[in-house]
Amino acid sequence: MKRNGPSPWKCFVLFMAFTLGSASAHAQSESLDGIPATEALSKKVTELFSQNKISQAFDALRPYWPLAENEIEAVEEKTLKYMNLIVDRFGPSIGIVKVKTETIADIAIRETYLIRYEYTAIRVKIIYYQNKDGWIVNSFKWDDTFSEEF
Repeated sequence: MKRNGPSPWKCFVLFMAFTLGSASAHAQSESLDGIPATEALSKKVTELFSQNKISQAFDALRPYWPLAENEIEAVEEKTLKYMNLIVDRFGPSIGIVKVKTETIADIAIRETYLIRYEYTAIRVKIIYYQNKDGWIVNSFKWDDTFSEEF
């Protein structure tokens, strides 16, 4: 029985070609040279975040983060929305605290910071992955569950 339209296999191949093409077109353009560079980036991003300079924090991450630009923009937009609520509700930032650095052999690093506000704190986690070129940002997350650090 003959189907109308393209075969499911052809659709899959076209989808994969588009996906892989998009991923390579938006891949990060730089990598970090070593652990001191990842630590410096984490501190810079967290400091900018604590000053409510969200766009600058995302700009600092962009060159090292192999995520499509529209995905980064979506995360940035949601972060801007929620950070304004946090500042209104919990007061101004009163500092940052580095909680810990965790590693998986020599291939991954997770930096965890707390940003202190007058009435609470938020947790910032940045994960780096070492590829053949150096260290890249694997993920950036923030939340209000700092109590999980006990």
